[in-house]
Amino acid sequence: MVSTFPNPSSVDLSRIRLAIRSLQPQLVEWRRRLHQQPELGFQEKLTAEFVWQKLQEWGIEHQTGIAQTGIVATIKGNKPDPKSKIQNPKLPVLAIRADMDALPIQELNEVPYKSQHDGVMHACGHDGHTAIALGTAYYLQQHRQDFSGTVKIIFQPAEESPGGAKPMIEAGVLKKPDVDAIIGLHLWNNLPLGTVGVRAGALMAAVECFNCTILGKGGHGALPHQTVDSVVVAAQIVNALQTIVARNVNPIDSAVVTVGELHAGTKRNVIADTARMTATVRYFNPSLKGFFNQRVEQIIAGICQSHGASYDLEYWSLYPPVINDIKIAELVRTVAEEVVETPLGIVPECQTMAAEDMSFFLQEVPGCYFFLGSANPEKDLAYPHHHPRFDFDETALEMGVEIFVRCVEKFFS
Repeated sequence: MVSTFPNPSSVDLSRIRLAIRSLQPQLVEWRRRLHQQPELGFQEKLTAEFVWQKLQEWGIEHQTGIAQTGIVATIKGNKPDPKSKIQNPKLPVLAIRADMDALPIQELNEVPYKSQHDGVMHACGHDGHTAIALGTAYYLQQHRQDFSGTVKIIFQPAEESPGGAKPMIEAGVLKKPDVDAIIGLHLWNNLPLGTVGVRAGALMAAVECFNCTILGKGGHGALPHQTVDSVVVAAQIVNALQTIVARNVNPIDSAVVTVGELHAGTKRNVIADTARMTATVRYFNPSLKGFFNQRVEQIIAGICQSHGASYDLEYWSLYPPVINDIKIAELVRTVAEEVVETPLGIVPECQTMAAEDMSFFLQEVPGCYFFLGSANPEKDLAYPHHHPRFDFDETALEMGVEIFVRCVEKFFS
């Protein structure tokens, strides 16, 4: 996708305010420190310690230990609300969410800030998300006179797995004070630096998963009539599963069924008695929830029955789709247009079948999750997410802070 855009050599940063531009060296320093100490989901102890130390240093009210390693910072603006004529009104609350966890990937980049934790890497940009959120918190704390409401900044664990958003919600992060809207961003190497991907409605897909074991009857490869060949059964199931999207889902609704693993057999002349597969299902339309698990089992059961095999199926839902609110998405879009003045600009057609547990927040309150372009092919910073050489153009950090700050100011205006 990056290759379809011109290189971002003409990115104009003149609209980023001086106070945020001067913060850029710190943003880079924070991001690189976090990059060196990546931690997996619900293990982000060093990351959380770094975050709360900064919040404490800046005098920002915060809570720690939420959903194990999560942190919530609260910043109250002191600008008088010109629209309010009542004493002590309930001022609006805007939340900003940033995820902190890394991935079980061995980093192959040879950079001074390379991961120091063997087999763990920030390969999805969450170190940048945390640095942007810290920069936003610092700026807002120093400029409370510029907004009249309350900002909650949510530092979330375990986005990659098993999901930290839902436990944070259950712990009450959207309450006391109650959050009215929420925004978040994802640094996105599928878009070049100087672009913002924002759209109302479905942005990212729901993700469901299943494991299935086909139980046949093994035997000699020369005597197939004495067996129930689990490989043949599994092969037919893999092919038949593709008909769910091709023939059962409305062609207007995008969906994907992917069998990512298929394991069977031990030797070329032995018919395997079992075959195991794992798969993922993706879709945008919330009305499809509950449909795939039923259809998947119907197909598996039917094919197994026709061959005299049985099966063991485990199916579960991981994340719902990321659905952006129309009004909040429009707010983000207008802010992005003010900040990003490049030949590339705003990209509304930025949907992806990737999934995100930001979706749980968006089910609770209206909000917008958006992509901030971070790839720069000129600097060899265009590897995809979850790649062992993933890295991004750090210029995106100051752009992210500026967008967040302007969203805050505009939301409360």
